[in-house]
Amino acid sequence: MGINWKNLKTVASFLGAIAVTQFCGTNTSVRAADTVVVRFGLFAESISLAELQKAADTGELPRGLEIYTGRISEAQRNFLVGALRARVPLDVVTVSSLLNTQIGTTILGNLSEALVRKDQAGVQALRAAFVLGATKPQGLSILNFIAAYPSQRLEINLLKAFQVAGRLNTSFWRTQQFMLAIAPQLDSRTPQISLPFDPSQTGTAQIEVLKLNWNDQKRDRNIPIDIYSSNAITPEKPVIIFSHGFGSVNYELRYLANHLASHGYVVAALEHPGSNATNSNLAIKGKTRLLQPQEFLERPRDISFVLDELEKLNQTANHPLQGKLATNNAMVLGYSFGGGTALTIAGGELQLERLKQRCQSNLAILSLGETIQCVAQELPENNYTLRDDRIKQAIALSPTSSLMFGETGLTQVQVPTLVLASSADKSTPALTEQIVGFHQIPAPKWLAGVIGGTHLSVKDPSTTLDQVGKPNTPFSGGEIVDEQAVDVRQFVKSITLAMAAQLTPEADQYAVFLTSDYAQLVSTPTFPFRLVTEIPPSAISMVKELQSN
Repeated sequence: MGINWKNLKTVASFLGAIAVTQFCGTNTSVRAADTVVVRFGLFAESISLAELQKAADTGELPRGLEIYTGRISEAQRNFLVGALRARVPLDVVTVSSLLNTQIGTTILGNLSEALVRKDQAGVQALRAAFVLGATKPQGLSILNFIAAYPSQRLEINLLKAFQVAGRLNTSFWRTQQFMLAIAPQLDSRTPQISLPFDPSQTGTAQIEVLKLNWNDQKRDRNIPIDIYSSNAITPEKPVIIFSHGFGSVNYELRYLANHLASHGYVVAALEHPGSNATNSNLAIKGKTRLLQPQEFLERPRDISFVLDELEKLNQTANHPLQGKLATNNAMVLGYSFGGGTALTIAGGELQLERLKQRCQSNLAILSLGETIQCVAQELPENNYTLRDDRIKQAIALSPTSSLMFGETGLTQVQVPTLVLASSADKSTPALTEQIVGFHQIPAPKWLAGVIGGTHLSVKDPSTTLDQVGKPNTPFSGGEIVDEQAVDVRQFVKSITLAMAAQLTPEADQYAVFLTSDYAQLVSTPTFPFRLVTEIPPSAISMVKELQSN
């Protein structure tokens, strides 16, 4: 059964209103709220729960609110009535599961900062009200929430409620629902699978890193590159090319490159000169543009150039890598903007007509990923195909894909592909940037979900030090990184190694690590993992509705 997203958006706005409520009194008993105090500036008015129920039934706000209804717009009055009437069939198990994840706890913590409770029990009270409110047969609603809230009186700052509702990112709530729908709930049952070994453990090979600078004279681009290899590399294993995110560096997934190299793979981590940290630093100083539209074309060409240069090394006499590089059997690994690059060189067609229409309108761009993609509207053509046939497999970690590939561009991907999505990703929201695109990609394919993971959770800890002390807003901050994200990085190491092995004679031995049972087995209380090969019927309606918008 599909979810009515119009209702969900209204309830999400209701959650935003609740987020800025203030609770009076020190009563911590189980007694539910029966009075709501609405505050508007210096004015306040008490309204009973019965009066609010009547307003929901009739559409007429209580007379006690006349002093406020004369001061707010018709749209705001409609919002109040709509919020009171909204009911969404979120069952208690779903709500409880959402609130018990890492991101759910973070949300409750953020909401509780707006609550005035001398007993500091705001988080527990919010959790109880949401869960108990969802037990009602009609589903979660603002009235059920108030009735379940364990305090006698509830005070709402009306202006703050409207401000929060206006800022709320409803696509985030859509993502949470989807993540819970794509696989069965975690339970006490242990998956009945036999694991031959732990793929997250470091291999036995001794790692070497070769740092080079290659110049593509035809395009006047200088490509810094780190080549991770070991004494165990063989031409039976694919070369892995890594494409970094926007404004970043080629060592942002250094832990993953080391892990793959320790198992006998060669990883070539390049930097894209038009969208790396060096370019961003120059842009901040006003010496260049932050991102040129041509970069959407040059990034895939950078990868093709690197493959050309690696083949030269493969044929260079007495070079340590001579005869050991399977450049015609390569896997591309990309993160964030690099994930979009990976999908492009794997065959995804850039389809920019719809992007140009949308990005030229006055629609608010609410994510960094969408903002980056809108730069492509300056490209002269509407369609570009940049596939390199030497790429035989692709991994896209939190990729950008919502606008740049249009409606059918990702149907052109010709190789097995794994897409990773994190439920609390604010930069590239999972449902719009990864999950809808995954639905287009032909099989064989895998979708890995990290419930509670954020955009930066997969990155090397050395590249996320700037996140300390960053404010947590609806669009940035709140990143789960460093030691908090160890479980995520372990999972990424496992599934990436398993994907690389699919291009080797060891494919069957590693296939078990690309199953939903394995994802469940290695899930943790903080990070439940999901892994599916198709969008389940229970969730497909969400994807199709979003595609039609």
